[in-house]
Amino acid sequence: MCKEDLALQSKPQVQTLKNWPSEERPREKLLSLGPASLSDAELLAIFLRTGVKGCNVVDLSRNLLMAFGSLANVFRANQHEFCRHHGLGSAKFVQLQACLEMSKRYLAEQLIQQGSALTSSQATRDYLISELRNETREVFAVLFLDNQHQVLKFERLFFGTLNAAAVYPRVVVEQALTHHAAAVILAHNHPSGIAEASIADKHITQKLEQALQLIDVRVLDHMIIAGHQCYSFAEHGEIVSG
Repeated sequence: MCKEDLALQSKPQVQTLKNWPSEERPREKLLSLGPASLSDAELLAIFLRTGVKGCNVVDLSRNLLMAFGSLANVFRANQHEFCRHHGLGSAKFVQLQACLEMSKRYLAEQLIQQGSALTSSQATRDYLISELRNETREVFAVLFLDNQHQVLKFERLFFGTLNAAAVYPRVVVEQALTHHAAAVILAHNHPSGIAEASIADKHITQKLEQALQLIDVRVLDHMIIAGHQCYSFAEHGEIVSG
């Protein structure tokens, strides 16, 4: 046997997806079993579409998830962080950002079309989670609602380390009057990933309830977003004016 043959035998063979059983290929699996049946790596593989030399697309996706730490971190990465990985580039980054924005707009549209009170709506949770879960700093936002609890506007109002001194009731009141809101749902994120209300969170909520009561605007809920988790003040009996 020649040296060239020995060298070929010693090289690891990359198994392409074409050689996989059809039921194990991400696209076919999604069509037959639905998107929920796919792993993070398989979903990412469908997005990436192609692998790189010496690495099929599923293995590339697994490598990227290991490098970033999670699918959420892939979405959270800026252009430089995203494109420095082998197999990714500006075109993929643009595609990803477009996918994320379409998801947000879809959830916002679903929210607006609910046509009912939003205090326990899963659509509200999904929308707020999509908006706030990837923020690396704390963000305080407000959903402004009309008399029928239809969404008028979603606004990010305060940023950074949030406490009673950093969230100004006057600003929230001014925005409520600007949007002619009859009710609001407060929301902020916990980048730590802990979906629990702190003493400061409860203090902020009480101050805002008191300020908004003066202009006859009800606080329906205050939701804390931590990754895919959501803590509801209303569900814990901690909202007075709702």
